[in-house]
Amino acid sequence: MQIIKHIPNTITSMNLLAGTLGVIFTLDGRIDIAFPLMLAAAGFDFCDGFAARLLNAYSNIGKELDSLADMVSFGVLPAIMLYKIMCICGTWHIAIYIPLILAAFSALRLAKFNLDERQHGSFIGLPTPAAAMICGSLAYYAERSPESWISSLCGTWFFIPVVAIILSAVLVSEIPMFAMKFGKGIETDLKTKFLRIGFFSGIVCIIIAVVVSGGNWSLIVLYMFIYYLLLNLAATLIKR
Repeated sequence: MQIIKHIPNTITSMNLLAGTLGVIFTLDGRIDIAFPLMLAAAGFDFCDGFAARLLNAYSNIGKELDSLADMVSFGVLPAIMLYKIMCICGTWHIAIYIPLILAAFSALRLAKFNLDERQHGSFIGLPTPAAAMICGSLAYYAERSPESWISSLCGTWFFIPVVAIILSAVLVSEIPMFAMKFGKGIETDLKTKFLRIGFFSGIVCIIIAVVVSGGNWSLIVLYMFIYYLLLNLAATLIKR
């Protein structure tokens, strides 16, 4: 029984390991390996919570470990990926260091989440994994498709810094965002149900559009999480 209680923390540690390896590969210029490692970290991040619920193995250590792992995989890693892709795209300007603020704001977001009692079944502000997926898929696509217009934008001194600033602001914002999962404690009001239906319907359309156009698979991840962000922003603006 004691071993079973350590299973969620072990999975969380795999999240941390994947994120750490991602940082190493990013610094070596291997974003093509770093982004799949980020996806693996996201998979472990989902599984540790699922395992904790399934085995009823919650612990204060697990909660803190989860935030520490997320800080590396979805805070430090995406910030360094944005920095590195600017270097790869030929940008040598002091602005290349601006994306690193994403790590600091991710830390603030995670600390806020741990203390905010309102965020049990939904989120206030953009979740760190969602922001990380936008950054990681953007960097991956720009690196794999150097002739694309996205890569050209990433090569400017202003585009990625602006993206990093916007994401940093949304991370610590008071914008309500629905959870992209189902289960006990997750909000199920009518508005949230419609948002989820719209989101998952949009994902299907995104997948079809990318496949038909012959685009790189990373565009599915990029467009999916941008759509998630825009959908929540639109819902907030309509409500106000």
